Amino acid sequence: MDAQGRGRADDIDPADQWVLNPNTGEYELRLGPSAPQSGVPSPRKPRSSEAAPPARTRTEAPGRSRPETPGRAVPQPRRRRGAPEEPLPGRRGRRPAKKASKSRKVLLWTGGAMAFVLVAGAGAAYFYIEHLNDNIASVSDDGASTGGFSKDKAINILLIGTDKRTGKGNGSYGDAGSVGHADTTILLHVSKDRSNATALSIPRDLIVDVPDCPTTQEDGTQKIIPGTQQVRFNTSLGQDGRTPSCTARTVTELTGVKPDNFMVADFNAVKTLTSAVGGVEVCVGKDLDDPDSHLKLSKGVHTIEGEQALAFVRTRHAVGFGGDLSRIGLQQQFLSALMRKLKSNDTLTSPSKMLDLAEAGTKALTVDSQLDSIGKLKDLGLELGKLNTKNLTFTTVPVIDNPTEKVKATVVLNESTAPQVFDMIRNDVSFTAVKERKKKEAAAVAARLKGTKAPASEVRVRILNGGAVAGSAQETLSWLQNEEGVTKSENAGNAPAPLAKTTLEYAPDQADQARRLADIMGLSGSAMKPGESVTNDQGLPAMTLTLGKDFEGAGVSLTAPDKAPEGVQKSTADKVECAK
Repeated sequence: MDAQGRGRADDIDPADQWVLNPNTGEYELRLGPSAPQSGVPSPRKPRSSEAAPPARTRTEAPGRSRPETPGRAVPQPRRRRGAPEEPLPGRRGRRPAKKASKSRKVLLWTGGAMAFVLVAGAGAAYFYIEHLNDNIASVSDDGASTGGFSKDKAINILLIGTDKRTGKGNGSYGDAGSVGHADTTILLHVSKDRSNATALSIPRDLIVDVPDCPTTQEDGTQKIIPGTQQVRFNTSLGQDGRTPSCTARTVTELTGVKPDNFMVADFNAVKTLTSAVGGVEVCVGKDLDDPDSHLKLSKGVHTIEGEQALAFVRTRHAVGFGGDLSRIGLQQQFLSALMRKLKSNDTLTSPSKMLDLAEAGTKALTVDSQLDSIGKLKDLGLELGKLNTKNLTFTTVPVIDNPTEKVKATVVLNESTAPQVFDMIRNDVSFTAVKERKKKEAAAVAARLKGTKAPASEVRVRILNGGAVAGSAQETLSWLQNEEGVTKSENAGNAPAPLAKTTLEYAPDQADQARRLADIMGLSGSAMKPGESVTNDQGLPAMTLTLGKDFEGAGVSLTAPDKAPEGVQKSTADKVECAK
């Protein structure tokens, strides 16, 4: 008897949902919402002459045993035939099953089946992970990274897109013989609390100094590739045999930020990743037709993938001023769209897309030797997954046209704004207005910096070098005494342990002195550490100023900027921008 015939569907087992189809004479599993069912005939009297067709063999329905009552053997289930069945009339005189109850039973049935599949597929899953590990290509970081990201620290990942024309269909793009320069480079900084991130694009035509690069050769030997001065940034990769670790060293030289890891992608990465997620949605504010990149799009919103996606990120002549800086804006728009698609339910709830992404991602990327397993990539992905796209800001290193060129082809740093941008990243300052972070910082500043300030002549402080350049303590002492009037200061030598940040420790009754010294030194509220006083050489209570690794010299403010400089272009990943 089927589930509907019980008159009460709440207590049935999913295996009881086998319904006799009079068109086939067989029982079939019905798991959908309650629908009109065929009239199941009442149990017929035994007929000894009735026999099953000789060519059929059947098995029992899951979870059921054969009836022990005499009579015709219950027909056993078989797969549905390919031909569609006609709608079946409803049953008379039966109480209909409750729809919500049936849905719950279906979920239980599905959950049990899925659990079985997961257990049965555990071995296959292991081999698939091994397969993904085999997909991953890696190169040595040559000591250019921090040794790998940490879950309890801010994360800095260097993303490098090369112009190498390897792969099917890529030979016709641009310079087919390119060694693979750093064509597109982004330094992705993710805050320590994972509340925000900054993706800083570095123009390929930016004039930089490329430092000496120790590199690991294919045979395992080490070779130092000499640095070059005042050259395009893109030559930090590929030129003279330079590896991605050279690009990482160049970024450190430029920004003061040492990457934790790096990833390298070629043209195929754009094509395969966009196809894996079923395309990404982009917007163009005008008709685009670029014969060089082969991009042709009408004004409006489009979903692009594969070759068209590659053409989109390569185009430059059809947007903005037609140069590399205009293309950077287009690439940032594309990456924002890809990020939104990756975090969408459409992707996250699709097993096939997730598997395609795993396959495409591990094949398309070359990573550093500290990130060379699917487990490490998974851990990094989990950290990045904590980020809300509205707090991911895309910006570009501030630059100006190279003043030494008559025909403008390269750019140089904008010295009035670029240092502030680099400083914000080094100090983990968000380009996005994250309210919680601002409230915490404002509270710290209000509590420690506001209030009366003692005269400079009454400030007593001992200065320790806790990681700054050698001689910094003496330099600061001379500056404080001779230029700022802090005559009651002394050099106390080296700190017992290095510090990343400069700190000022003081006792509660020294708060007015601390506020004066903080004002002179340019210390933030977070650098001020209420604690205990120490005894100076005169036997009097004094504060302790420890110069950390962030100390850049006497008279240089230690307060990190709390917002991006005026005029710095930026956008966030949650908003759709239209290319113009």
